[in-house]
Amino acid sequence: MKKKFLTYFFLCVVLTGLPLIPAKCIRPHTTQADAVPEETTESEPPTTEAIKSERIYHVLDTESGQILEIPLRSYLIGAVGAEMPVSFEQEALKAQVIASHTYAERQAAFADQHPELNGADFSDDPDQYQAFYTEEELKNLYQENFDLYYQKLADAVDAVQDEILIYEDQPIIAAFHAISAGKTESAANVWGNEIAYLQSVDSEEDLNAPQFMQSVSYTPDEVRERLEASRTGLFLGTDIAHWFGEPFCSDAGTVLQISVGTSIFTGQELRSIFSLRSAAFKIRYEDRKFIFTTNGYGHDVGMSQYGANAMACNGADYQEILMHYYPGAILEKAR
Repeated sequence: MKKKFLTYFFLCVVLTGLPLIPAKCIRPHTTQADAVPEETTESEPPTTEAIKSERIYHVLDTESGQILEIPLRSYLIGAVGAEMPVSFEQEALKAQVIASHTYAERQAAFADQHPELNGADFSDDPDQYQAFYTEEELKNLYQENFDLYYQKLADAVDAVQDEILIYEDQPIIAAFHAISAGKTESAANVWGNEIAYLQSVDSEEDLNAPQFMQSVSYTPDEVRERLEASRTGLFLGTDIAHWFGEPFCSDAGTVLQISVGTSIFTGQELRSIFSLRSAAFKIRYEDRKFIFTTNGYGHDVGMSQYGANAMACNGADYQEILMHYYPGAILEKAR
């Protein structure tokens, strides 16, 4: 079975009066709640002239190994259905349509660099690429609400499917995540590459998101095992309570560096090592356990999906949402 995503079930319930989405709900962005392109540099992306209105994407189905030929409209419905709760406001869904379209165009341009795709543009593996559900999977997901929810997605796609985000005549790296830590993060602080339109911007409504703050705990033995497996030569010392030093954080709350024993780790490294929801976290030691408390969900770069929905609830349209989260990018017809 493909990975499905439970994290936003409660969020879907809170934010809508629509009937509940049954069983397995929707991952907000990429699993780690992140949609992160395979590349995060500005090298050789496609120009708008290369994007055809009658676009067909070749998607590697990770279950069957088959390469599916998916028309643009169907792909965008399936991508948005997999990446954003259908309960969200229509303007937020439109913003997600454009982000997903732009993401797909840029990823497809680099497909030849990934022979494991066997000629596909990308796969439906949400750990590697943007998530995607077929119509049959959406039927299984939405069950008796399928017609209502599918039409809502289709309406959003039909309204904006010919638009993508451009910077210097190139589709942007349209990164998005579920919930920021109150500000989005710059690409430079997360991936080490300065990208003009992926800068830190305010997203204060995220502070009110359900499950904004979450905690997970590990025993000292578990912490030692994970850290030593990730860093050769690491020495933690005998004073367990002081294994972790004071973190150095960005203005957006991301842990940029933190001393751990005799080594220095980035927040992104610790997020991966301890399967944390974000790299905006605090650590405390009490009752013989290390407690990691995170703010937000995802890599924090680009559009916050919860923030986008909050903006839409406050009257913003999809253009305002996109210009806020991708400053300097412009909308153009994908012709």
